Amino acid sequence: MSEKQTAIYAGSFDPLTNGHLDLVQRASQLFHRVIVAVGKHPTRNSLFTADERVALIDEVCGEYPNVETSIFTGLLVDYARENNVRVIVRGLRAITDFEYELQIAHANSDLAPEIDTIFLPTRTRHGFISASLVREIASHRGDVSRYAPASVCRALKTKFG
Repeated sequence: MSEKQTAIYAGSFDPLTNGHLDLVQRASQLFHRVIVAVGKHPTRNSLFTADERVALIDEVCGEYPNVETSIFTGLLVDYARENNVRVIVRGLRAITDFEYELQIAHANSDLAPEIDTIFLPTRTRHGFISASLVREIASHRGDVSRYAPASVCRALKTKFG
């Protein structure tokens, strides 16, 4: 790996969880620059707007000087090419994630052979956390402070009243 290697960690991050944050932190130690790319999908109804998700990620990841955020639409490999990025970082929680993520990695490799995907397994303590789980608990006014950063918890409380 060259010293100036950049990686993209992409997802919906709706909302950012402690599992996501763990992967951002670990990727920031492995790569010179990490782009946390928030996917904006026109067919999905997100709880937080793309701009709100970017603002939350910026707030939470401010301590990592080599991490930046952006919004992308379309294919991730096209976005990676536009930004001269050769590495995509993906997190794995369970074997079911692996099957799906491997399929996506193969498709990405077919579309853009110059771009590699690297899988990072989540830490055991974050293995069951997903954004959908956090949204579900928060929607019932449950305590998600163990699963999401404090600023995300505040934003969830605001969203769900």
